[in-house]
Amino acid sequence: MKRDPAAGTLIPRNALVWIIFSQFALLAPHLLRLPLWLVLVYLGTAVWRLLVFQGRASFPGRLVRASLALGGCGAVFLSYGNLLGLEPTVALLLIAFAFKLLELVKPKDAYVLLFLGYFICVIGFLFSQDILFVLYSLFTLVLVTTGLVALHRPREDRFRLGSLRLPALMLAQAFPLMLVLFFVFPRIGPLWTVPVKSHAAKTGVSDFMRPGDISELSQSDDVAFRVQFEGDIPPKSELYWRGLVFSVLEEGAWRSLRYNELPGLELRPPAVEPEGEPLEYTVLMLPTQQNWLYSLRYAQPAQRGILSTADYRLYSPVEIEEQLQYRVRSWPVTALDPELSDWRRETELTLPEQDNPATRELAQRLRDGAADSAAFVDAVLQYFRDEPFVYTLQPPLLTAENSMDQFLLQARRGFCEHYAYAFVVMMRAAGVPARVVAGYQGGEINPVNRTVIVHQFDAHAWAEVWLEGRGWVRIDPTAAVSPDRIELGLEEAVAAEGSFLANSPLSPLRYRGVNWVNMLRLRYDALTYRWQSWVTGFDGEEQYRLLQDLFGSIRAPVFAGAILLSGVVVLIPVGWLLLRHRRPRPLPPEQRLFLEFCEQMRRQGITRATGEAPGSFGRRVAREAPQLAGWAMQFIDAFEQLEYGGAPRDAAAYRQHLAGLRQRLRRVPQSESER
Repeated sequence: MKRDPAAGTLIPRNALVWIIFSQFALLAPHLLRLPLWLVLVYLGTAVWRLLVFQGRASFPGRLVRASLALGGCGAVFLSYGNLLGLEPTVALLLIAFAFKLLELVKPKDAYVLLFLGYFICVIGFLFSQDILFVLYSLFTLVLVTTGLVALHRPREDRFRLGSLRLPALMLAQAFPLMLVLFFVFPRIGPLWTVPVKSHAAKTGVSDFMRPGDISELSQSDDVAFRVQFEGDIPPKSELYWRGLVFSVLEEGAWRSLRYNELPGLELRPPAVEPEGEPLEYTVLMLPTQQNWLYSLRYAQPAQRGILSTADYRLYSPVEIEEQLQYRVRSWPVTALDPELSDWRRETELTLPEQDNPATRELAQRLRDGAADSAAFVDAVLQYFRDEPFVYTLQPPLLTAENSMDQFLLQARRGFCEHYAYAFVVMMRAAGVPARVVAGYQGGEINPVNRTVIVHQFDAHAWAEVWLEGRGWVRIDPTAAVSPDRIELGLEEAVAAEGSFLANSPLSPLRYRGVNWVNMLRLRYDALTYRWQSWVTGFDGEEQYRLLQDLFGSIRAPVFAGAILLSGVVVLIPVGWLLLRHRRPRPLPPEQRLFLEFCEQMRRQGITRATGEAPGSFGRRVAREAPQLAGWAMQFIDAFEQLEYGGAPRDAAAYRQHLAGLRQRLRRVPQSESER
């Protein structure tokens, strides 16, 4: 490796420090989703580059740079198992961002690095658009811009915290125009799609269910969605948010019907006559990378782009890769499918052959003692109440074969999916059509803004049975075992065993008993809901509605005029603030002395041309006035040394050189000055 002794002087010390600060600030938001060894990479490159600046190390050669690049790709592959997907791609980009610091030789290299920093700042929004992350991104934006501004100030050899002032002022000046463009600039859809986050955290209820799946999800305190009702909020015991309907049991797991399994007459839900007063509400759903949506019983979407399935679920034709806000009307008391088709009846009665024989025998015994299907449902629920069943987040593992026999007759400890699973198997074994429904139950009411916060730990499974003359009826066997789970929520239901959010000791939800902590959490959640509703949820449809309210009809000339007018209205006060009382900055002392030199030469009949460099002017003085040649060139050499960085920049040396320049200006040859 060859050392370039001048390389360290091409990037000012102040700019280099701000560039390194911005690199670590841009890395910080990704630490929880990317390998921790990336921190060591960033520390290593930063130390190496600082040693180069101090002259104690050299820049890496081509072989070393190639080895680092290959090693980085290999490390990402070992960490993720592949190089495809959003997170591995971001990891590769951050590694390249770190290694680019080792190629930071000239200002053009710094430009590439800083512009890449702007791009990485934007990439963070693929993972989060939370208000705190937005504020942090503004901070990183100021840091990167500070590095860019410092790069244009070669005299700043020392680190200056005051370098933040100008970038922060630039951002404040741009904010009004940014605000106007947010509301009036056309919201164009994405020109490309982003790979699904294959290594993301828990995203919600899955499209299949085995015993233990939902209990694992209930250890997460993440928000699944928020709901705001237009009227009164129903009691918590009535908040059953349907998401998936499981009608097929195979290989020990429940799953929903696939589209190609439905006959033509079953593709659409039959006509339903709504009963009772509807509930109107808005759901703000966070990304799930799934298609199903959540709503109360018998929901009809109040906007385009949302479909209804044959089993009365809401469905999105595209995966939910970003937050989705949709309006819904529900009629919870409406009878669904009072007449059941033969195909649907057969589907909702099918069980694997020779599976769970003890459960089948128990179901048949209870059915024989019941007058009808409704009485049989009551008998099974009474069985759950009378026997020593336990509702727990720590259920024992069940064998794959005859798991319900083991659960009902031996373990008797389970979560909601265990009871829903067993209940539906018993119903079908006795000839009663039944199916499992998965979603969420309950939710936390935020008194600050009257929204219902549904967390991942509110995930729940229950059953629907078909009864003659009543259609599909919701039955929750968990309520028979643990009424507190439905009335009060999961935390109260498992308070005795202390398993609520056991894996999240720092979650603020564990400290709801501390009033000030709980109030801060709820106020922040209310602020988050406003942010998600008014800012991140401001899509093309909302923009069209806003502009239509303002201008009546939306036509191209009106739209273009609105953009131009709003831009002018914003820029006029900004321009006035920038230009009022604007005074030229005082010139440095050496430049004032140079202007005095130019004035003396003008009196001698030699006028400096516009844009003429000091060196060129000095040589022309020497040619046109040979008697001044030695004095003029000495002055010009001293001025250029002081002005263009050849002399030391510390205060004492600067004053010494300035005094020398002033003395040379006063030592004009006497004969020539008199002439």
